[in-house]
Amino acid sequence: MAGRADLPIDLRSTGVTWSIHVRSLATGATFTRDDATALSTASVGKLLLLAEVARRLEDGSLGPDECVSRTPADAVADSGLWQHLATDSLTVGDAAVLVAAVSDNLATNVLLRRVGLEAVDEVAHSLGLEDVRLHDFVRDARRTTDPVRLSSGSASELADFFARIPEGGILTPSVSGMLAFWLGLNTDLSMVAASLELDPLGHVAVGRSLSVMNKTGTDVGVRADCGLVSRDGVQVAYAAIANWDEASGPMLDLVMADMHAIGGFIRSLVDL
Repeated sequence: MAGRADLPIDLRSTGVTWSIHVRSLATGATFTRDDATALSTASVGKLLLLAEVARRLEDGSLGPDECVSRTPADAVADSGLWQHLATDSLTVGDAAVLVAAVSDNLATNVLLRRVGLEAVDEVAHSLGLEDVRLHDFVRDARRTTDPVRLSSGSASELADFFARIPEGGILTPSVSGMLAFWLGLNTDLSMVAASLELDPLGHVAVGRSLSVMNKTGTDVGVRADCGLVSRDGVQVAYAAIANWDEASGPMLDLVMADMHAIGGFIRSLVDL
């Protein structure tokens, strides 16, 4: 089976703008819903930062033992662990692990200050991405002079990003390998990946050879999950992004239910 078809799921979250792309890498079968639509993706754009950090670790412009230190200007709340730790410095690799595993906002800001937002934007250009961007540092509050969104992207490009990782297609095989390791540590399996019933702290299901690497994004009126599900050599790349106006009424429960339904469909593609 190959080709492109509409996603065969009746989404319950009316009034929500979706961008969805699900692709079996084994068969080429692709299922979409407005997958070219670029939406707000909250923390998903941190993927580009991780790619730039991995690139610099590979070419030696960042050393594996180089330490980065937090400053008061980097401070930010919400997701992450470093803000709760006593140490002021981490190795670059450890900071990247925190970004990938718990979407650490403080580690994101410190690494972004080290490599520069312009370099992260260049990674997007070099990968041929038109929609996926990290626009800014993470901030507790956005002023009128700040970028409106932390990041944005379309489901088509985000799913393709993950589809390229096992082929070594994110810059180099070495960079792709680092990304695969880091993104396999993500503890947020609350959205699409929830239907895989994996341990959030360990993504390999013993006896089923099932694993997932993914990156999620959460903000007011935003939920996004993109990744790669693998089972016995069968791989499915996916991205599901939902944006809605909180003023229009409660939507979160319906959005999460739809995310889980998308995950259930992916289960069927890997024959679970």
